[in-house]
Amino acid sequence: MAETGSVASFRSRPAALVRERPGVLGRFSLAARILIVNILPLALLSGGLFYLDTYRTQLINERFKLARIEAQITAEALTGVTRERQEALLVQIGREQRMRMRMFDAEGQLWADNFALDEPPFAFDDISDDTVEQQWARWLDRTVDAIVSAEPVTDYIEPEAQTADAWPELVTAREEGLSQVRLYDWRDGTPVITAAAPVGLNGATLLTVRNAVDITESVRQARTALVSAVLLVLGASALLSLYLARTIVSPLQLLAAAAQKVRQGRERDVEVPRLPERSDEIGQLARSVSDMTMALRHRIDAVDSFAADVAHEIKNPLASLRSAVESLPMVKDPDTRRELEQIAAHDVRRIDRLVTEISDASRIDAEMSRATRERIDMADLVRAIIGSREYRAENEGHRIELETRGFAAHISGVAVRLERVIENLLDNAVSFSPIDAAIEVAIDNDGECVSLTVCDHGPGIPEESREKVFQRFHSVRPDAEDFGNHSGLGLAIARAIAEAHDGSLTAEGRPDGEPGACLRLRLPSA
Repeated sequence: MAETGSVASFRSRPAALVRERPGVLGRFSLAARILIVNILPLALLSGGLFYLDTYRTQLINERFKLARIEAQITAEALTGVTRERQEALLVQIGREQRMRMRMFDAEGQLWADNFALDEPPFAFDDISDDTVEQQWARWLDRTVDAIVSAEPVTDYIEPEAQTADAWPELVTAREEGLSQVRLYDWRDGTPVITAAAPVGLNGATLLTVRNAVDITESVRQARTALVSAVLLVLGASALLSLYLARTIVSPLQLLAAAAQKVRQGRERDVEVPRLPERSDEIGQLARSVSDMTMALRHRIDAVDSFAADVAHEIKNPLASLRSAVESLPMVKDPDTRRELEQIAAHDVRRIDRLVTEISDASRIDAEMSRATRERIDMADLVRAIIGSREYRAENEGHRIELETRGFAAHISGVAVRLERVIENLLDNAVSFSPIDAAIEVAIDNDGECVSLTVCDHGPGIPEESREKVFQRFHSVRPDAEDFGNHSGLGLAIARAIAEAHDGSLTAEGRPDGEPGACLRLRLPSA
């Protein structure tokens, strides 16, 4: 069944273009995210401010119960005693409990008031002379009440008429014969708790008034301490977050700016900061990006140089081929025409060999990065190559001697590519060795490195030229060899393959001091 157009187009989209949607924090900069992550727990901690409102409510509820019990006990104590005794009890209990106590008769008229009978045991706070700290505490109370949507509380106002009817709780207590408790709010934000209770059976009532300042002070102290701690930690966290963001974001911005310049190619010598003073992950990233940039520049330079070398090497046989082809129509002599045809054919073969070698050299890195490595016995591989060359008569009559030393020479690599390296080394040795001289191949394994050495008895390689032989298109061939039979890429390709296997290929003199060259391939042992 065919897919619909929309589904098919989505499935054919490159994976790199199908990006996940950024999360909520992904929309913010890294510095903002660090701040959010560090401040969020503190914001949750500040929720304790609202828990304190619940704590305040619990304290008031407990005081309600206490006020009801106190009013009932006091009313019982006032029942059946003389007026003098009642006034004495009102003064004594009011002083001890720091309350205002008023007694009303059956008609609702004020009978006795401990504030009038004696010095008042407490006084309501006058907010006109409050300190800044007290004003801040009241503002914080109102803010929390607004956030938690606290129910409004009636303001406490002394009625002008000192009668029982001016107090709703007294009216209810007289009508129902039960004690009543109410909550008011004084101007400074402290709770005022009143309790009304009937006294005896003749209709008299008692009203107690207490300004529960201790509840407000307790809650405010806890709230102020919590706010101070939260603000202090919040400030420290913000400063530390900004410092952390600066130590992370600033170097990342430098790296990003340098990488952008490298990508745009506007400045050839852009220096990516390496941050040598940092040993953390940011420093490792900076040095990795710097090394990657340098490797990229070297690769680009190598590609440019390779392209220039290719153009130069192909130009020579093309010029020779063009000259031969253009001369053919003008030459009548059969021998000369035959010689020109041979030159043209030789140049065609030379160009074909160059194109093949160049194509192979350019594919090495890409193929090696995709290839799957396998465990290879170097001794078996070399024996198979030597036998194959003898069967195809590619050794040109040279005797190849193989010697193995040390442990079994196992490596991890790509067999096809390693065959190419060994073939190139043997081709080079065959080219320079006299016919009657043997080519010595030695394999050694010291447990860490497998070493393959191919030695010939040719003229050898001067010490100052031992690195040049691995350069592309560098070719110093024997005088007897036809010009153009080698591209000059063989040893360059062999070294590239060796390095792709984390190994090396070097040129040395013979260990016995005789004339000749030794090419040594080193690969990590498996």
